[in-house]
Amino acid sequence: MKLSAVFSSSCYSSAIAKNALQPPSLITLYASTFLPPLSRKLSCRHGVSYNRLSFRGNSSFSSTAVSASKSDRQSQGSESFFRDTLRSMETVYLNRNPTAKSILKLVSSVDDEQICYDHLAFRTFGVNGYGINSLASLFLDYGYTPKEELRFPAKKLKALWFSPPNSSSQEGGSGVNGPLPRVFISELLVDQLSPRAQKDTQVFGLEIRLKMLLKLLENTPKKSGSGNKYAALASALGSLTWEKPLYSEFQQLAGESEYAAWTLVNGYALNHVTISTHQLKSNLRNIKSLNEFIEKNGFKLNSDGGVLKVSPDGLLLQSSTVADSMPFSFSDGVDESVPCSYIEFAERLVLPQYKNLSESEIKESHRRDGFEVGNADKIFESTSKEQLTRRA
Repeated sequence: MKLSAVFSSSCYSSAIAKNALQPPSLITLYASTFLPPLSRKLSCRHGVSYNRLSFRGNSSFSSTAVSASKSDRQSQGSESFFRDTLRSMETVYLNRNPTAKSILKLVSSVDDEQICYDHLAFRTFGVNGYGINSLASLFLDYGYTPKEELRFPAKKLKALWFSPPNSSSQEGGSGVNGPLPRVFISELLVDQLSPRAQKDTQVFGLEIRLKMLLKLLENTPKKSGSGNKYAALASALGSLTWEKPLYSEFQQLAGESEYAAWTLVNGYALNHVTISTHQLKSNLRNIKSLNEFIEKNGFKLNSDGGVLKVSPDGLLLQSSTVADSMPFSFSDGVDESVPCSYIEFAERLVLPQYKNLSESEIKESHRRDGFEVGNADKIFESTSKEQLTRRA
């Protein structure tokens, strides 16, 4: 499917398209996402493991059977499949989140050379294979490497981030057409939601409701196959792999875990994309200037822990908007507004050992990498009721 950008293709991504509301073919996305590519320039890590993660790549054709030029074309095709999937995810995200779409357009009007993504983020349920693993397989197959696990005890969450492969044929593009971003996947630790004491009735109530959700997820394969196997496809299509909940179920769950309620109605959809501010060329490359610019243009930023979230080492600076809301039709016929996604901003400062490098010499590898629990914990609040109902 050919996508024509609404504004200059140099802005950030062809995903903001005139025909973006028309979803890609289910068969095309299934083939491009789940059928093994013939050859990978983004080389697969064979037997990569991390805790429960264990994926094995497909061997490429023998060099004696396939010419080098044909192999190169197949490699480019493999990356094209992968990027098509990311573009579809991004299209769903932008169509549902007018704030993100508007801010990307606004930033591109000032800094029109290139907008790079620092990372993409997803939320999952840690039950019956619907957690981190379900989405990780796509990224591992295309050369991503699992890195550090982060824990959020108070929220009963864990997350794992993945670094992108070094080789990419589209380093000069923008958004998902540019340098491949990091990936941050979190999951709700359902097995840790059991009551700490018998009298802890609120948590016990959550456990009962989550068991009802588990039953729903367990019954899903009987109707539509094993939904967790199609996580990337669901994200690319903007579809749930389980049946829609009752409005009462959503309300009860939201009262106990806003993360769980968000995931229940949004599924594997992109939770947020993150602009890499230090890769901008204008004064907006300074995240404080970008925050001021965004607020002056009428957008509300997540204030939990302060608008600017700073890591203990002072080298990772992050901020985010408050999530948009979208209409959702529940299975009992109730139509209500639910929290959707948001957009984040990250500035990674140069590591102390590289402080003497000139601006032209500094690469992404010279900057602070990874994530910070304290920052991420506050960023999660971008979809909370408290932030959504806060006055600007």
